[in-house]
Amino acid sequence: MVQLNFNNRFVAELPGDETGMLQSRQTPGVCWAAAKPTPVKRPVLMAYSSDVSDILNLSADDVHSEDFLAAFCGNRLLPGMTPYATCYGGHQFGNWAGQLGDGRAIALGEVINKNGERWELQLKGAGMTPYSRRADGRAVLRSSLREFLCSEAMHHLGIPTTRALSLISTGETVMRDMFYDGNPGLEPGAIVCRAAPSFIRFGNFELLAARGEHALLQQLIAFTIARDFPQIDMQSKDYFANWYRLICERTARLVIEWLRVGFVHGVMNTDNMSIIGLTIDYGPYGWTDNFDPDWTPNTTDEDWRRYTLSKQPAVARWNLERLADALATVAPSREILDEGLAHFDATFQTSLSAMLAAKFGWLEWMNEDASLVEEVFELMQRAQVDMTELFRALANIEQQAPDLVVLHSAFYQQSLYRDYSEQFNAWLARYAARLARQKDTNEARRRRMNLVNPRFVLRNYLAQQAIDAAMQDDLTLLDKLMEAARHPYDDDISSELTAKRPDWAINKPGCSMLSCSS
Repeated sequence: MVQLNFNNRFVAELPGDETGMLQSRQTPGVCWAAAKPTPVKRPVLMAYSSDVSDILNLSADDVHSEDFLAAFCGNRLLPGMTPYATCYGGHQFGNWAGQLGDGRAIALGEVINKNGERWELQLKGAGMTPYSRRADGRAVLRSSLREFLCSEAMHHLGIPTTRALSLISTGETVMRDMFYDGNPGLEPGAIVCRAAPSFIRFGNFELLAARGEHALLQQLIAFTIARDFPQIDMQSKDYFANWYRLICERTARLVIEWLRVGFVHGVMNTDNMSIIGLTIDYGPYGWTDNFDPDWTPNTTDEDWRRYTLSKQPAVARWNLERLADALATVAPSREILDEGLAHFDATFQTSLSAMLAAKFGWLEWMNEDASLVEEVFELMQRAQVDMTELFRALANIEQQAPDLVVLHSAFYQQSLYRDYSEQFNAWLARYAARLARQKDTNEARRRRMNLVNPRFVLRNYLAQQAIDAAMQDDLTLLDKLMEAARHPYDDDISSELTAKRPDWAINKPGCSMLSCSS
């Protein structure tokens, strides 16, 4: 039998609704509600992360056992599992949405591995909970495969994220309106088991504050600090300020990492913001192909453009402000929260300079570097240059003789390469002069740049091709993408997995923008 060491502090130390009733309802006065997964008919293990199974001390034999399949498709509980759904609220697209909660995620419990690390396991798509509202609690294969892949891809890029243990098809179909155009259809269902040290969100605190449940809010704060922020001394008179300051700092550093690789989350609602600074809830995410700071992968956001690439820092701060509003109802003073927000600003600016210096191969940031950065990003946008390809190619520029041909592969259109060659050559001359100001070799700079500028990112068109193949029971591309995701900075990744977005993918559903439908 698969054995895991469960230590379920969230349900043991915080009040919950233990009735087990799954009908949609408000649940005041609790942080969670008991919710058992709904069994599925014909589960099949499609993929798993050996990295995550190793973290949980599960062997390959464990993962391929009937016990594992039954437990992680929701058909059977392992000893120690205490399934529940978490209650939280949130601001969605800038508006307060009230109670939301885990509508299609069911936590199985918290596992302590052999290293003493705590990992909360959660099934996404395992059936209804009291927070499913009018939905069925299920998830479709396309969104499940995307979350499974991206969770692991982001981790290996060095970006704080939830992880994914397994992807299991259910053998059942789910009715979804993929384009929200009034034409729903049946799609194959799937379940992802995702893992994280904590799934607590900004929205957990917001809902309790909105309901005026201040004693419970204080209890949740104390619990969160004790379990998820062991570095915070609860006996210190400044513990509250230090806690919020750390939340702001982690959030700033997270967004910097997104910008480093051109990642756009797509749905930065406050209920999708992790209190410990992880990338959480992979929906209509994407990597910018031709560089466009105003690009969003979310069709729901197409008109508002609230969650675009360039707006992510401002939205992160706005979300922290909403968290501060909630915490202010029990905080020692509003001033300590304002100081935390100021720390976000300072951390973001310092981290941004350091990140950009690393991307461009500079040993340190100089104030005059800002004009170089702004100029090339503007040129990239106007010439529709691929961000991932350009920075990887930029590492190969020889400072003694910069040659635009080295960057040719980053251009989507030959005509634009010709049209903007003069401007790019002028920029390259300035860039080479800047490189010459530091004591460095081309090879040393190349190595450094290739450690921060990935060769492989999970482009939407690749994920969609893997989905299309998986629909036909072909998991070959899924496996290839998982392997590439484990080594995203390596030079020897197959060109079929690093190619720029092809023309056919520009308007193909799932290959550029996506809906929230899952």
